[in-house]
Amino acid sequence: MKTVFVFAFVVALALAAPLDDSKDAQILKYENDNIGVDGYKFLFETSDGHSRQEQAELKRLADDVEALVVRGSYSFTGPDGQVYTVNYIADENGFQPEGAHLPKA
Repeated sequence: MKTVFVFAFVVALALAAPLDDSKDAQILKYENDNIGVDGYKFLFETSDGHSRQEQAELKRLADDVEALVVRGSYSFTGPDGQVYTVNYIADENGFQPEGAHLPKA
């Protein structure tokens, strides 16, 4: 009887464990526009719910100073089943993420 209980407990634990299908994820969509001048743009989506899109453009900060300004977002499904999205900008003011699940500064 004890063996049956232990076996049932092990089976219950195995069924309750979250499935990590990221190692088997397939690329559903991929676009890339990068000629190496003045910026770039790309996006992808995978079958496990991850997605990312980003674009950058060259910005003149001063007569002899240029920098890339990067804008983008990424989404993923958390262990709780909720989809989380982060929007961001990275420029002369640093990396600035925003998301409903992130603390406000």
